Amino acid sequence: MARTLVIGATRGLGASLVRHYDASKHQVWGTSRSSSAPSGFPSGISWIGGVDVGEEYAGLTIAKALDKPPLDNVIITAGYFATESFDKPNFQDEVQMYKTSSIGPVFIVHHLEKAGLLKKGSKIILVSSESGSITLRHPKEGGGNFAHHASKTALNMVGKLLSLDLADKEIAIGILHPGFMRTEMTKGVGFDKYWDDGGAVTPDVAASSLIEFINDFGMDKTGQYWAPRGPKDIGTAESVLGSDLPTPLQLPW
Repeated sequence: MARTLVIGATRGLGASLVRHYDASKHQVWGTSRSSSAPSGFPSGISWIGGVDVGEEYAGLTIAKALDKPPLDNVIITAGYFATESFDKPNFQDEVQMYKTSSIGPVFIVHHLEKAGLLKKGSKIILVSSESGSITLRHPKEGGGNFAHHASKTALNMVGKLLSLDLADKEIAIGILHPGFMRTEMTKGVGFDKYWDDGGAVTPDVAASSLIEFINDFGMDKTGQYWAPRGPKDIGTAESVLGSDLPTPLQLPW
């Protein structure tokens, strides 16, 4: 039985992922910021509570809660999104976005590997965003939302470096844009007004695409940056990369 850990599993994409993997008969763990297990999930999912990815202890907490054998899949999908503009930047929000998106994953992967919870053939998926691509930024979208974009750019670099650190152990690192989603997170920052025109999908649809990609993912793509659903929800893709783009789409840094 495959063993899968989803970090940030109580809502949105993470919640859909644990449900999909449980239905596929994986042994599934999910993390929650709360100390108690969330309600409304299948009984087969095991929960690791008290995990805040933006805090230093998160990786050690997860590693201590797991037992061997090692994991087959680790998906880090926890995120934090706050909007800001050039006229109204927010220091604390920026710090939180960097800690959650690009600092926390380093320590989580470190503790899992040092605890013997990763093996040859393990797959680590860092859920990033096309917003982290410097190449895809374009005047049609403008500036602002500095840490939202830059923390994902930093996560992309983290993924590339981890792929180099773990290459000799044959542990593959994927950096994936799951798609523009109809979630409470995007609604909470007012992006629901773009859902229809932007081709936003439900977390269940995004999870299905992500899992299909992960199933075929391996060392041949380690350290690479991909959009499993292709360019359809990336507003600047054709302006920057041209037309007739493939699905899945390898994204530019």
